Amino acid sequence: MAHKSDIEIAREANMLSIGDIADKVDIPRDSLLQYGPYKAKLSYDYISSLQDKPDGKLILVTAVTPTPAGEGKTTTSVGLGDGLNRIGKKTITCLREPSLGPCFGMKGGAAGGGYAQVVPMEDINLHFTGDFHAIGAAHNLLSALIDNHIYWGNALDIDGRRVSWRRVVDMNDRALRDVVLSLGGVANGFPRQSGFDITVASEIMAIFCLATDLKDLQNRLGNIVVANTRDRKPVTARDLKAEGPMTALLKDALMPNLVQTLENNPAFIHGGPFANIAHGCNSVIATKTALKLADYVVTEAGFGADLGAEKFFDIKCRKAGLRPDAAVIVATVRALKMHGGVARADLADENVEAVKKGLENLGRHIKNVSGFGVPVVVGINQFIADTDAEMDAVRAYCETIDVDAFVNSHWADGGAGIEAMASKVAELADGGTADFKPLYEDKLPLFDKIQAIVKNIYGASEATADKRILDQLTQFEKDGYGNAPICMAKTQYSFSINPDLKGAPEGHVVPIREVRLSAGAEFVVVICGDIMTMPGLPRVPAANSILVNDQGEIEGLF
Repeated sequence: MAHKSDIEIAREANMLSIGDIADKVDIPRDSLLQYGPYKAKLSYDYISSLQDKPDGKLILVTAVTPTPAGEGKTTTSVGLGDGLNRIGKKTITCLREPSLGPCFGMKGGAAGGGYAQVVPMEDINLHFTGDFHAIGAAHNLLSALIDNHIYWGNALDIDGRRVSWRRVVDMNDRALRDVVLSLGGVANGFPRQSGFDITVASEIMAIFCLATDLKDLQNRLGNIVVANTRDRKPVTARDLKAEGPMTALLKDALMPNLVQTLENNPAFIHGGPFANIAHGCNSVIATKTALKLADYVVTEAGFGADLGAEKFFDIKCRKAGLRPDAAVIVATVRALKMHGGVARADLADENVEAVKKGLENLGRHIKNVSGFGVPVVVGINQFIADTDAEMDAVRAYCETIDVDAFVNSHWADGGAGIEAMASKVAELADGGTADFKPLYEDKLPLFDKIQAIVKNIYGASEATADKRILDQLTQFEKDGYGNAPICMAKTQYSFSINPDLKGAPEGHVVPIREVRLSAGAEFVVVICGDIMTMPGLPRVPAANSILVNDQGEIEGLF
């Protein structure tokens, strides 16, 4: 019997009205701004009224280094939230909003899978409540204001060769990576070279997810450095009087989105930066609101723990004052076999030795997350072809390092398939053993912070940079940004910059290609290897399989 697709399962969901979902965590219905019967935003007045309430426990879900075999981090986050609710723990799940790039590219959507999904799935994976459109509009308004200022006399003396602010679109489109603007003569402005990034790589997306309220948002937007003058002085969005209209475009978007899981449990889905080129976490405002409303909050960080979890700890928790209580590292037998050298075509065959070899990748992530002072459990996301011997190898390894590992079947069984791990996670979170500390101190020089990440998290021997980059970092420090954390932009597929280097490589070198100041987000982006801030579509994009059928239903979205 064929398995139902994610979209078929989602379409059969018995959804409650969003008002009924709000009732479960005592949100007054008059505090909801509804987008139809199943989606709503929470009003700012209501969020402000929660400030004196105590916080619940914060649980991070992260994963081993991603492979094409799949790990299921979002699916596990949703399943864990459902499992905690099943055992009587009042829980809210906090996730990122999906980007249209992967939906039409190759990864698919980001609403979970199987019987561990958030719904309405099609809405969430496509336009949802319009947040990404608002972020893209605010970003491109700033772009337009820069070129318009130059056209009308350039009173700020912006050097057109030193405009660092690019444009964005929420789609994978390699043709837009490098473009020339303002061609066509005098009426169209002064030609200059620029390019597009994907919206989830925008600094505005990062700011959106780190801002604590509208006032903080507007201040951060004003701090964005967009260019330099001819004498190398920074030009900010505030200099262009851009922060006001940008905030106006984002005013409604900044309110968190409330939806539900297939088991009718509440979920906040808000913000969506990628973790390989941005900080990879959902919004601070959603996470903090959830902590006031629930006893437990489950949130995820993008890609493997070397990217998403490190940035969750060193950027989001540092900036927002969050103190996580427990972490789950998601692994699959299939992914571990790939890290052990098995080709994708051979993953269905039992190979215990390859699993054992691939466990070095899981081990590195466990060591890294534990190093932040957060207790860890391992969640094995079960696939049909996994054998008992392979799963036993994972559990046996985890026993040797005193970490509990659980085989979970939430994809097939929903919250019931993850109850055992949910109980352990609640026990860890309640145990008070977490002693969270970031990897490095604020006052450490920027290049030393980069070295701390590549040596302690990636297992590398060093990061290297030429004089131009070192001079840029020194200038950032002189300009007052020395206390900023580092946001590493590198391939998600390896601890190194080589996406084909699986497992847990050691002693490699991490060359820095470029550094960018995100003054509004208050971090420094460090770009390594061939990482792109504008992805391209694969040879056969997922878009080729998506259509609207004769019944008016979307097919092919997953």
